[in-house]
Amino acid sequence: MQKKIAFFPGSFDPFTKGHEDIVVRALSLFDEIIIGIGHNSSKARYFPIEKMITWIEETFEGKPVKVVAYNNLTANIAVEMGANFLLRGLRNTTDFEYENSIAQVNRFLVDGLETVFLITSPHLAPISSTIIRDLYRYGTNIDTFLPYNINT
Repeated sequence: MQKKIAFFPGSFDPFTKGHEDIVVRALSLFDEIIIGIGHNSSKARYFPIEKMITWIEETFEGKPVKVVAYNNLTANIAVEMGANFLLRGLRNTTDFEYENSIAQVNRFLVDGLETVFLITSPHLAPISSTIIRDLYRYGTNIDTFLPYNINT
């Protein structure tokens, strides 16, 4: 039987407790999860990608989770990594509208590549990387929103 491997793409700038929630819950559905930190040409990263990889790896130490950085189409990287599913978290209907379009394109690009959506746990739904970055930029302690400590 083929392993169920999910590729969880995103910019993860930063990787929040909302993202962690999706991965932890998805571990009961998949044999392995690959977290892919993608390069977004329209965004400059705030947190260094190398540090983010380390923080995420530490968060999931001992679990069947690996972290990679990539600069290509998500569908292509998923196939290259041996993933047969894409994993996405949804906070609200706006996320669904956006993610649905991407899922359709990914299925067009790679026949059989299914996207699995998990709804973010309600208490974590208001958290977004953009908000967390802004809080941090202006001196607010963001530890409560992250599954790791950025001050180490």
